[in-house]
Amino acid sequence: MKLTEIADNPGSRPARMRVGRGIGSGKGKTSGKGVKGQKARSGVAIKGFEGGQMPIHRRLPKGGFKNLFRTEYLPVNLGKIQAAVEAGRIAAGATVNAAALEETGVLGLRRGMPVRLLADGKLEVALTIEVDAASETAVAAVEALGGKVVIIPKREVPRKEGKKTERRKAQIAKREAREAARG
Repeated sequence: MKLTEIADNPGSRPARMRVGRGIGSGKGKTSGKGVKGQKARSGVAIKGFEGGQMPIHRRLPKGGFKNLFRTEYLPVNLGKIQAAVEAGRIAAGATVNAAALEETGVLGLRRGMPVRLLADGKLEVALTIEVDAASETAVAAVEALGGKVVIIPKREVPRKEGKKTERRKAQIAKREAREAARG
């Protein structure tokens, strides 16, 4: 057997239909596209058109909501922390925070995200764990071993001062000065 002799089984791949090659071919003139118009052109289709019937995307009700201000946490399970302790990357009785979890490879690569402690797996050593949020079962599991879970208070993100805010502050100061002069 040579490389040049490798081929598909005969008939496994049908030959390409050569359209628009005369009326005798059966696919001549309009190339099987019907008549003229939008549907005869390539690349366009009337998406969602159901022959005048109300399309399904308009029949079904709208639903769902995406909260833009939701806090997304990076989950860390007790089992992963225990695996790091057993591997010698975290010392027993140590204080564990987000930076320590990143160094030991327990956390993923998304730095700067708040961390949430979850109770999947089993912890066997007492640790002080500093996280942004924790489930009640995880806190109970850590405290049962004599450890401690410290919840870091939520950090306020400072608002950016722009031209609009400066202008608004000037308008408020002007109005207050006017009211003070009046009354």
